[in-house]
Amino acid sequence: MDRLLELQTHELEEQHWWYRGRRRVIARLLRGVSLPPGAEILDAGCGSGRNMVDFARLGTVTGVEIADASVVRARERAIGEVVQCSITELPFADGRFDLAFCLDVIEHIEDHLRAMRELYRVVAPGGRLVVMVPAYQWLWSEHDVINHHERRYKASTLAAAAAQAGWQQVRTTYFNGLLLPVAIIHRRLTRRSHLVGEPVSDLQRTPEPLNTLLEWPLGLEARLIGMGWRIPVGLSLAAVFNKPA
Repeated sequence: MDRLLELQTHELEEQHWWYRGRRRVIARLLRGVSLPPGAEILDAGCGSGRNMVDFARLGTVTGVEIADASVVRARERAIGEVVQCSITELPFADGRFDLAFCLDVIEHIEDHLRAMRELYRVVAPGGRLVVMVPAYQWLWSEHDVINHHERRYKASTLAAAAAQAGWQQVRTTYFNGLLLPVAIIHRRLTRRSHLVGEPVSDLQRTPEPLNTLLEWPLGLEARLIGMGWRIPVGLSLAAVFNKPA
């Protein structure tokens, strides 16, 4: 089941509204981040390497991934080096990277503080870390079970873990807030209809007209985030942290 879900993700991430919308949010978050020439960038938990395609426009990108099929797919893209390892044990020198991404990864790791400290170690003083995680433990559902999540986050719990690792918070914002009421209803109905049987992921193939419609709210939120707004609620949480110079 895990491998099937991994391969399904590879098929969906180019056109699915969630992945496209998340990439818009990432792009807007980066508007306030300045990078040196020839910047070194880390994608920690790079999956199939789709985001590395975008990050390569900012500098030299290195991916880290632990899942076999994703490592193969990421290396096939030939965007940058892809290292197979856990982000709790990164095989890089201290302070190598100017910018690191950890997108929907640390919720999978039991010792997320260790992961945050290891990311802190490999980022250069003055460098940044962009983190995205699922929001609100009370939204726990079969989607979290099938994806082997350890937890969901509030802004305060993510900030606390980052601060313990040494990071300074630059900004946080929730996103995918406009669809939060729909998600709450959907997850409650799913709990009732799947009391018995295999857990079901939220990320399924969506018919094209609906896919476009669902992407629109994320596009709007991305524009607001780019203008400096903080979305007060949402299915996901994004944060930018700084390593003190």
